[in-house]
Amino acid sequence: MQLPETLAGWLALLEARHGQTVRLGLERVAGVAGRIALEPQCPVITVGGTNGKGSTCAMLEAILQAAGYRVGLYSSPHLLRYNERVRIDGREADDEALVRAMAQVEIARGDTPLTYFEHGTLAALAVFRAAAPDVVILEVGLGGRLDAVNVIDSDCAIVTSVALDHMDFLGQDREAIGFEKAGIFRAGKPAICADPEPPASLVAHAGEIGARLQVSGRDFGFGGDRQQWAFWGRGGALRRGGLAFPALRGANQLLNAAAAMAALDELRDLLPVPMQAVREGLMLVELAGRFQILPGRPTIVMDVAHNVQAVGVLAENLSNMGYFPETWAVFSMLSDKDVEGVAERLRGRVDHWLLAGLDGPRGMPAETLAQRIRQVVGDTDLRLFDSPSEAFSAAREGASEDDRIVVFGSFLTVAAVLPMARASR
Repeated sequence: MQLPETLAGWLALLEARHGQTVRLGLERVAGVAGRIALEPQCPVITVGGTNGKGSTCAMLEAILQAAGYRVGLYSSPHLLRYNERVRIDGREADDEALVRAMAQVEIARGDTPLTYFEHGTLAALAVFRAAAPDVVILEVGLGGRLDAVNVIDSDCAIVTSVALDHMDFLGQDREAIGFEKAGIFRAGKPAICADPEPPASLVAHAGEIGARLQVSGRDFGFGGDRQQWAFWGRGGALRRGGLAFPALRGANQLLNAAAAMAALDELRDLLPVPMQAVREGLMLVELAGRFQILPGRPTIVMDVAHNVQAVGVLAENLSNMGYFPETWAVFSMLSDKDVEGVAERLRGRVDHWLLAGLDGPRGMPAETLAQRIRQVVGDTDLRLFDSPSEAFSAAREGASEDDRIVVFGSFLTVAAVLPMARASR
């Protein structure tokens, strides 16, 4: 077979070849990785969790770059371009590097089947191996224990939060999901948990394998006022004060920032980081789609929140924004999500629900979305559209300059709206 010569060609091939987007397990991935020696030759930080993974990875990347390190970052999913998933030194990998890596993995896999995500993960590792960064940050795609990223042994692992999501794959309660998340921990290595109430299964697994577990609120944490905040770690023995709030908006970001700092403190012998780099990194960090407020009027908020916990945080952040006469929600979700739970978190905070269907086998039709939301919000204004972009256009037409438009529910929702929202400013 002739291999594709473009990144678009590779992505089309992987999508056509492997319709099953989730196939948990490490045997196939580990076998292919071993054939081409993809283990990074530098410190590795792995970040998992239900929510907060992307923000924590972005903070780690920004701080380490400010400290002068060349950082390789693998994250998923992407918003606008596949290249967003693989970053080196703060820049997206170019098409040429990704095409070479995709071909390298294809040749090495032989007859071994790989999913779209698995092939992409191995390709990212191949890009990093060629670029030889000083440190690699890997974001878990789904779960942890059986996720393709977990084929690499990390020097420090972070679990940001444990909540109910992807229950068909990870289990029906926090204990089952917590065990899956804890699978990224390693014996004798630092394990950071930003969830202040971790499931007993996570704590037990860390103890059973001998991981050096630190839990938010017990072993590290934060405090402060409206002007600045402080980090404390090592059971209170370490204190870092006078910190500016992270550039990423939302009260929950201090949980993520504290976890990032706890991890960097554990890695201080491998990756020394001065406090000035911490301050600079937190002030400059950027991540599209995480409570992202676009400049201009009406106020437009973009948030990829797609489960009950994340939407609960979104609701809190919206409440802290101040007064807006009306809030317009551009909303769509995938069919495996808890629509009713999400609607409950925002009940009374949204005046107009502009509901859009999503394409693909997992997309939820707008009609189904409306039926499920109406059970929670009653007679609130509900309008149906074929796509998120059409729903957003209607919100722009209906909203006054003093109103607020919130676009959320899925990466796909934000990705469909963000370019046109930016163009309208």
